[in-house]
Formats: sequence, C-alpha cells, structure tokens
Amino acid sequence: MEQKMKVLHATIEVFNEKGLKFTMDDIAVRLGMSKKTIYTIFKDKEALFFEMVGYLFGSVKEGEKRILEDKNLTTVEKIKAVLGVLPDKYQNIDFGKLYQLREKHPKIYAEVEKQLENGWENTIALLEQGMEEGVIRPIKIPILKTMFEAVLEQFFSRDVLVCNGITYQQALEEVVNILIDGITVR
Repeated sequence: MEQKMKVLHATIEVFNEKGLKFTMDDIAVRLGMSKKTIYTIFKDKEALFFEMVGYLFGSVKEGEKRILEDKNLTTVEKIKAVLGVLPDKYQNIDFGKLYQLREKHPKIYAEVEKQLENGWENTIALLEQGMEEGVIRPIKIPILKTMFEAVLEQFFSRDVLVCNGITYQQALEEVVNILIDGITVR
C-alpha cells in the first residue's frame, strides 16, 4: 500500500510538470524505482489514472467531512468551504491540465464527470439547513448543482484556465464566491 501511495504522489508531481505527456519512465525516475515495479502495482497508465482520480476525489470527501464536523463554522461558511474544498496536499495540482483527458482518455474523463455528479448529499443538506435558518434565500437546489457541475466540467474539458493563467484553486474560489455572494456590490 505504501508503494502505491508513493507512485500516486509521484504521478501527481510528474503530471503537474508534463501534463498527460508524462511516461511511466518519468515516474520511475522520480521514484528511483524500476518501471517493472510500477507495472506490478498498476497494469498500465490508464489504470494509474483511474486510481489517481479515485484517490483525489476521496481526498476531497475527507476534506468535506472535516468541514462538516467543524463546530466553529457557520452554515454559510460550511457551504462555501464544502463547495470549494481542495485538500491542502493537492493545492498545487494543476487541475487545469485535466481538459486534456476528454480527448486522450475519454474513459477516465467519464470517471471525473461521474465523480463530480455524485456525493452531493451533504452539500444539499447544508443548503436546506441554510434555507431553514434563513441565512440563504430559497433556491432550487438542482439548478445550483447543475450550474456548479457545468462550470467544473468546463474547466476540465476546455483549456480556459490554462489560456487565462488561472489556477484551478483560484477558479474554484471565484465560482464559489459568485454562487454564494453573487456579482453585485452590496
């Protein structure tokens, strides 16, 4: 298990440097490990990517859990934090490069889309709680969910972030702020 985690972390580092053009040799060099050893852990690059997607989204869920359990946050602060959760150890991942997945690895891209569309139960419960408390106005939750998913899917399917020099973290924060606070000056 420890070797698997080392390979995943090295993959993230190499991905940040080279995008999807990295090779298993790049990972082997980074780890000082033989490529053969890596292939005993992951049968191919696609299997490695599938595992990486699951690992990243699992880490997001862990971050979400910590936010939900934080008694010091208000409901609105929790909503903002949950929508914008990005675990500390992944702050430097260049999610903007994931747009390359759609064309080159459609099965993996489909997994990313699936992960984005699932696991909304806690966020929906927070939104409902915020409406009950009167701290957010009544909204149609499926519309907010669709808007949020659509924006993230655009980030992952196009090079808009890369072309505009915007990190995924900056983009995510801006989206959450616009969704929660709107665009008008108050």
